[in-house]
Amino acid sequence: MSQNPMQIAVILGSLRKQSMNRQLATALARLAPVGVEFNQLEIGDLPLYNQDDDAQQAATVQRFKAQVSASHGLLFVTPEYNRSIPGVLKNAIDHGSRPYGHSSWTGKPAGIVGLSPGSTGAAMAQQHLRNVLVAVGVVTLPQPEVFLQNKEGLFDANGDIGEASKGFLQGWMATYVGWVRQFAG
Repeated sequence: MSQNPMQIAVILGSLRKQSMNRQLATALARLAPVGVEFNQLEIGDLPLYNQDDDAQQAATVQRFKAQVSASHGLLFVTPEYNRSIPGVLKNAIDHGSRPYGHSSWTGKPAGIVGLSPGSTGAAMAQQHLRNVLVAVGVVTLPQPEVFLQNKEGLFDANGDIGEASKGFLQGWMATYVGWVRQFAG
């Protein structure tokens, strides 16, 4: 790989500014090794996907697809809504995959993490997301999986990962970055 930093596109399944998953995405980026940059992509401005618009995609869709295409890897950070992924995340995936034959997802290596207040740590959302991503050609890190419950101590006073979870998540980050490097060349 070249001297340029590895670019990771972060697709966050929550639009809320104070989202615990946004906090997780930001804290995880701080665990990355030198030479890896994480960029949270905007998905809240994408119109609802409509196949009638494939021939004339909105500027926001074109921007999003270009950002995904330019990345070396993807990091999906998703909450769990009604035991699945949020609609805004599915909408972004649909836009990135269309029109048929012009997907920005194909062959991109990805990792999936999620945080929820419940004890299952967004496990069902992550499983649904894996099912969707395989259909659009994303190559998702199979193991280790990260199911986090948002509870006292997960984040420290600075918003970083707390000591109890830091070792596990640093290990995950090392595995994830290695996964992306396998595909980035």
